[in-house]
Amino acid sequence: MFDNGYFSEFGTFSISDWLGHTPPEVLAKNFGVPAATFANFPKSEVYISKGPVPPPIPADPAAGTLNSGALSHRYRLLAQRPETYPGGTNRLVSQREFPISSTMTGALMRIKPGGMRELHWHPNADEWQYYISGRARMSVFGSHGRVRTEEFNAGDVGYAPQGYGHYIENAGTEDLELLIVLNDGTYQSISLSAWIAANPHLLLSTNFKVPESAFAKFPTTMQFMPG
Repeated sequence: MFDNGYFSEFGTFSISDWLGHTPPEVLAKNFGVPAATFANFPKSEVYISKGPVPPPIPADPAAGTLNSGALSHRYRLLAQRPETYPGGTNRLVSQREFPISSTMTGALMRIKPGGMRELHWHPNADEWQYYISGRARMSVFGSHGRVRTEEFNAGDVGYAPQGYGHYIENAGTEDLELLIVLNDGTYQSISLSAWIAANPHLLLSTNFKVPESAFAKFPTTMQFMPG
């Protein structure tokens, strides 16, 4: 995953492509070897190549150092005990759990048939989604009545911009599994249920132009994933 949507491979270059487009006599002068050395080098970019299986990583620290590094580059997400809700489960990993991930938060979400990720928004990050299995319906809402609803299947990707309200429903008969990534290492999410619960019924009544009693049976806390 990349932590912003502006990444492009054209912002850098492949050394195989560079050498393939550089005259052999220039390479010979640069590296101090005969020009014939480069006769069988590729003439263009090598993007994905197949080679021998690498040997196992040594169990002991590399020669000359006892420093294994202050931060791990691996977090075992499936080893984490998931948060459980009526509508499914969620495993979340932010910078708090994985300190090296200072610019991204990830989540592995499983939503039961009939369940949904409640209406919410993220005040500090964009959200990317990769749908692993199942069928989903996701709706995104912005100011001035801008709303977009799409259906997703395994292999699809979704996107909710920072500050846009959205929800995800399981629209199928099997569990929906998806990977979510936000481009901030600090996880922030505002639940619409919790926001309504935090405001006086009189204020809500005035805003929505309905009796205060209309909110009597609303949830009093965040729902996250109702069934």
